[in-house]
Amino acid sequence: MSELIDESCSACRVGAPQVGEKESRELLLQIPDWAIVTLKEVPQLKREYKFGNFVDAQGFCNKVADMAESFNHHPEITFGWGYARLTWYTHKIHGLHRNDFVCAAKSDQLFNES
Repeated sequence: MSELIDESCSACRVGAPQVGEKESRELLLQIPDWAIVTLKEVPQLKREYKFGNFVDAQGFCNKVADMAESFNHHPEITFGWGYARLTWYTHKIHGLHRNDFVCAAKSDQLFNES
């Protein structure tokens, strides 16, 4: 299991350092179902989860929303019948912070528990 799950999000401020390319590759090893994509020059973590129906996808998204609110760190969430897509990145720094990897790991944990 990922050591990221045991971490908590730290307060992030404008100017906080982004996770570098080498550290990103190392952290991705702990969350292998995630991918780093770049949209409008902003690196982001993305993953799609599969579900057997709409209600389960919605329930998962609600759990992620509750977790995100507890950390005051919020993803982009899209869901529909049988799927949920999450995107984590830190708006304040226009890129990836360690918090994004922590929240991605915690999202995986919520999925595995559902």
